Amino acid sequence: MTEYVQVSTATQTREEAVALAGPAVEQRLAAGAQIVGPVTSVFWHLGQYGTGTEWQLLLKTTAARYPQLEAYLVEHHPWDNPEVCAVPLVMGADRCMQWIKASVDGA
Repeated sequence: MTEYVQVSTATQTREEAVALAGPAVEQRLAAGAQIVGPVTSVFWHLGQYGTGTEWQLLLKTTAARYPQLEAYLVEHHPWDNPEVCAVPLVMGADRCMQWIKASVDGA
């Protein structure tokens, strides 16, 4: 089932995450999105160690739609260099996987 992926990014505010999620789902780049937060992040950025509070955005899509979703997130994200990562969904309920495909295919 590696034709399905979960894509993640993070934003500084809940409102920014909602603003990214809505159009991504409306444009069928993702079947759905969950916004989780606030979360505490620990990271290296621009050569400096830091911590911060962020809102995590998780989106489900197909591997075929991932390039368009990534391009959308990078273009519309409020950060210059946002973290955008995808992990394969190696297993999932058949009806859930069918929902993802039908949603992004527009069926």
